[in-house]
Amino acid sequence: MRQTFFADILLPLPLKGTFTYRVPLALNDTIAEGTRVVVQFGQKRILTGIVIRIHENPPRDYQTKMILDLIDRQPIALPLQLQFWEWVSDYYICTWGEVMNVAVPAGLKLSSESRIQLHPALAADDLNPDNFSEKELLLLDALRQNETLGYEEAVKISGNKQIYSLLKSLLQKECILIFEELKEKYKPKTIKKVRLHANWRGKDEASLIELLDRLAKHTKQEALILRYLSLIPWQAEPEQQLNGIPKSTLLTANLSESAYKTLLKNEVLEEFEIIVSRLEELPTGDFQLPQLTDAQSNALQKIISLWDKKQAVLLHGVTGSGKTELYIHLIDQMLQSGNQVLLLLPEIALTTQIVARLRRVFGNRLGVYHSRFSDNERVEVWHGIMDGRFDVIVGVRSSIFLPFSHLGLIIIDEEHDSSYKQYDPAPRYHARDAAMMLAHMHGAKVLLGTATPSLESFYHAAEKRYGYVRLTQRFNDAQLPAIQFINTKHESKAKRMIGEFAPVTLEAIRTTLEAKKQVILFQNRRGYAPHLSCQTCNWVPHCQNCAVSLTFHMHSNELRCHYCGYRENPPHTCRQCGSHEIKTVGYGTEKIEDTVKSLFPDAVVQRMDLDTTRGKYGLQNIIEDFSAHKIDILVGTQMVTKGLDFDHVALVVVFDIDRALYYPDFRAHERVFQILTQVAGRAGRKAAQGTVIIQTGNPHHPILEHVAAHHFEDFYKDELPQRQHYHYPPFTRLIELTVKGESAEEVEKAAQNLAVALRNGLGGNRVLGPQAPPIERIRNQYLRNVLVKIERQGTSLKAMKAYIGTTMDNLIKNKTFKELKVVVDVDPV
Repeated sequence: MRQTFFADILLPLPLKGTFTYRVPLALNDTIAEGTRVVVQFGQKRILTGIVIRIHENPPRDYQTKMILDLIDRQPIALPLQLQFWEWVSDYYICTWGEVMNVAVPAGLKLSSESRIQLHPALAADDLNPDNFSEKELLLLDALRQNETLGYEEAVKISGNKQIYSLLKSLLQKECILIFEELKEKYKPKTIKKVRLHANWRGKDEASLIELLDRLAKHTKQEALILRYLSLIPWQAEPEQQLNGIPKSTLLTANLSESAYKTLLKNEVLEEFEIIVSRLEELPTGDFQLPQLTDAQSNALQKIISLWDKKQAVLLHGVTGSGKTELYIHLIDQMLQSGNQVLLLLPEIALTTQIVARLRRVFGNRLGVYHSRFSDNERVEVWHGIMDGRFDVIVGVRSSIFLPFSHLGLIIIDEEHDSSYKQYDPAPRYHARDAAMMLAHMHGAKVLLGTATPSLESFYHAAEKRYGYVRLTQRFNDAQLPAIQFINTKHESKAKRMIGEFAPVTLEAIRTTLEAKKQVILFQNRRGYAPHLSCQTCNWVPHCQNCAVSLTFHMHSNELRCHYCGYRENPPHTCRQCGSHEIKTVGYGTEKIEDTVKSLFPDAVVQRMDLDTTRGKYGLQNIIEDFSAHKIDILVGTQMVTKGLDFDHVALVVVFDIDRALYYPDFRAHERVFQILTQVAGRAGRKAAQGTVIIQTGNPHHPILEHVAAHHFEDFYKDELPQRQHYHYPPFTRLIELTVKGESAEEVEKAAQNLAVALRNGLGGNRVLGPQAPPIERIRNQYLRNVLVKIERQGTSLKAMKAYIGTTMDNLIKNKTFKELKVVVDVDPV
């Protein structure tokens, strides 16, 4: 008698734990931990799950269902990988299934498609034409000829776009059944190839003459064969003959498709398919490592020596100091020792330039993983890591969930960047922090690289938890940019401003363009204007779903909400007083672009923000054009502050920084210092010193003075005591709980109850709130925040998280608040 096994299955659901299913006897010898299976969940749902554990213990609380099917013969998820997912779920207070849902590419999950079939009990003589419409008879006749049909096929056959009413009628007459057919989303990419049929391959010259004689009267067929033989000669090596050529290569515009089909039918040619990669194939890397300066070589040796004592090293290098060259040398050393490397980047914007540089060295050993890839492309990267094709991965935050088996190094470039934080959906993880745990599990080393360290990372380095390496010289001794402040309050009072530009700014742009150099204009707000306003009564158009004003986009001539996507046409009259005096207030990237185009009509101006980079290659094309000096002036949002390397940028202008400087957030000053230092770093990266102009109403603000002096250490010394005094990171851990719901009163009451319960269990001095966030309603959901501060020393973080989780569950179980949702964010940024 064969053993009965059970499997604990991880499902991509926001439910705790795993679910136990019975293993069919036929799968006893093939099912394995880490493989995907198809299971039924509830009455109707069919899901893809991952086998976590196989055992012989049936659950006591419920009757097990049978696993429906096994998808894989080999695991697609590794034990250490699954262990890491579990850690993420514990640390960020979410379910293991929510982690799986984010970690596994959609292409590795099955989807179901509704199909239609004839009712098995339906007899031919039941079909009295008088009882059916013409379209129903057409569909039933098609179902007799085809076992099943999909909805789209049914629409074409019946000619009825309202297919659901037609199907409903046939269901009521018990003529059809509708069922779910499972399909795997990932489909390998194939191309059609052609070769000589086996009847003719490898034959002697007499056979060739015979073939050509047979085709002599069929000139179009003869032309095709001669074309084929020009590409693969008659006496080519057997392997070359078997490989054939792509069909598209053979069938050029002047050759006949019908002649081709005749050659296939007569077994002169044969067609076959091969699976090819969707990922760009590149020549093998030539392994020419970049030459290092003395400063870089010293930094490289220091990093390696520090790894003997520390798992992580912070590489603090000024902008343009050549951190990427160090990365390449370290990656090469890791590959030589047989290890995998993960290079994390905060945003897709950075991948274009870095990937180009890395591929020149590492060729097709390098894989790229980010959200602009299609589902199928991401699956191919996943399989490429499993198969050993890729041993270097460059990717954004989700890359930490990939199936690494022998990870030796994680490089976290621009480690300070807030884009490493996932906001929605859960898990709301921070890729930098999670990568530290991933490295610990693999016994790997970590390098955190940045010109503007996060206060947390710099503090850990100062406390000797991390190693610390400083690079103070720019590559090739390029100078740091000169930073100049322009007091916009004085310029406005003197009525010297031209639109958003001070006269000094315009003159600097003009001089830069005359010198055949490039300009970057930075405004961290897209659209034409933040809002419209009635000049008579001050009415402002607001979003119907969110507590925000609508941003005016001139190029599309619409008002748009940047939180929920709501759009409407700009009003011609005030909806409150009827006035026609409606004007724009403030300015975004669109307005700056329009202004600079009118002021410098001979310059090529391009905007780089979310609106201009939505396409798969939109961002890449703009970066390549700017690098090639096809663009003179680049106007952009925070995208332009990232670690992009441009040779000819001599001037950077920053607008409207005061708004960020006074934003109500304890990290506001840190963010401003980082943004300004990063965007300034785009200027003068080669021989000539660059210039940065910052237009501000408060040029003597201490943060701006630190930026001008390029003194991160002084900024750190000023900021750290403030953090310590008010109990903020790096001295505490933060957990933010957000209560969401459609009723403002219920949300407020629930948040009050939650705060009281947390104070009772954790201590009153650890809990702040509830309070409304800066935007207190998004997508018709009212929001209230409760903030928990937990000391890093002398407390059990695990116990406190467990109490927080229980308190949240108890709140939602209360019938009064059953329609509400509580979102937990560990280590918010």
